[in-house]
Amino acid sequence: MKKKLLALLLAAVMVLSLAACGGKTDTPPADSGNPSTSQPDGSGDAAQPEAGQFGYNPTTGEEVYGPYWDEWSDMTDEELYELALKEVEGGAKEINVYATSSKMLKCEEGFEEMYPGLDLVVSDLDAGEVLSKAEIENSTNNVTADVLQTKDVNGDVFFEYYHKGVLEPFYPRDICSHIAEENLKFSFPLYASQVFWYYNTEAFPDGQPITSWWQIIEKNPDGSQKYRLFTKEIGTEAAYLSLFASFITNADEMAQAYKDVYGTDLEYTYDASSFPFQVPENNAGVEYLWRFTQATLVFIGDGDELVLAVHNSTKDDPALCLASAGKVENREESGYNIAWCTNLTPYNALLNTESMFAVKGCDSPAGARLFIRYVTGGADGESGGFKPFTKTGNWPLRDDVPNDKNPVSLPDLGARANDVDGIYSIFPDVQDMWTFWRDQAPK
Repeated sequence: MKKKLLALLLAAVMVLSLAACGGKTDTPPADSGNPSTSQPDGSGDAAQPEAGQFGYNPTTGEEVYGPYWDEWSDMTDEELYELALKEVEGGAKEINVYATSSKMLKCEEGFEEMYPGLDLVVSDLDAGEVLSKAEIENSTNNVTADVLQTKDVNGDVFFEYYHKGVLEPFYPRDICSHIAEENLKFSFPLYASQVFWYYNTEAFPDGQPITSWWQIIEKNPDGSQKYRLFTKEIGTEAAYLSLFASFITNADEMAQAYKDVYGTDLEYTYDASSFPFQVPENNAGVEYLWRFTQATLVFIGDGDELVLAVHNSTKDDPALCLASAGKVENREESGYNIAWCTNLTPYNALLNTESMFAVKGCDSPAGARLFIRYVTGGADGESGGFKPFTKTGNWPLRDDVPNDKNPVSLPDLGARANDVDGIYSIFPDVQDMWTFWRDQAPK
């Protein structure tokens, strides 16, 4: 809860500051004819929060989730294009996109051909730079970015950056009708990816040797570890730590998964008194974290080397590795004997969603939203903007945009949407538990 309280304080300060300064809100012209508080089906009025209160409503202390409808939500590509051209006439020189994916660079030419008169500039940055640059621009009142592309694995973006005045939510209603609402709760998604446990298909020709997360850390009768385990350094990977944090928030499912595999109730062995913060007693997710930290782990930073370690393993000395989905391409490119483990209980993984965000106070609010629509497929999914992101390991979340490059469809993976609401408040504690318990692991 420490970070949530901080977010509330930041929100209150922001509200007071905006009230004192008459803070700017990016909204289309009042005569646009688009209701700002309509229901998702277009009927009636909904009590939508004021712009800038997405994430937390500082007035009520309530959390405000998407989909979030405003006057931009129902504007067509044509309407946004017309407004974007007027922004150019008003002095906006270009639409600036800060992106974590270099593939976003491939969108420039297609967007400019579809919308003559608009100039798109994409900056390829790492995840930290995307947010930090936009935050500095906001704090110095020198906003350059119009669009951000990044992901939010632990709730920092959702609970903090809206109330720092850096971001505004944008949910185009027609496109959202093709996306499951669980994937719209915290942001407007571009695509989803996930990590997988890989196994050696030659060592296990009949299929994956594990069906549960508990079996990953299983021991042989003599007490030795059943599988050699290779991963990135989980303590420095926010997405991986968020996955372990989700096991704590879904402790009942973790306990049931253990019982389903072994037929007995889970025995709790961790010491909750080891930390200066409250650790829940008899929590199956905490127990899993404790046992996992005590396993023999080999940390490798390069994903190709991770799957190579599995390829080089044998049935007599089996190995598993945790790596990004796209590394399965080494199966065809390099002849590796590797495959994904899918449908592990209680769930395979969390979907890591790359999302698109409009920047508050930008020079091209209409152009920004036009580009967000373009890169996510446009009204019919045929804009071509999503094409650069169609690769193995990426799954479009629109039901009308296929990706035939993946060997398994998204519904068949056994993954679930990331509930950053539950993860956000416990993430720092999970990070501390990981570090402390890894230091106690047998060397």
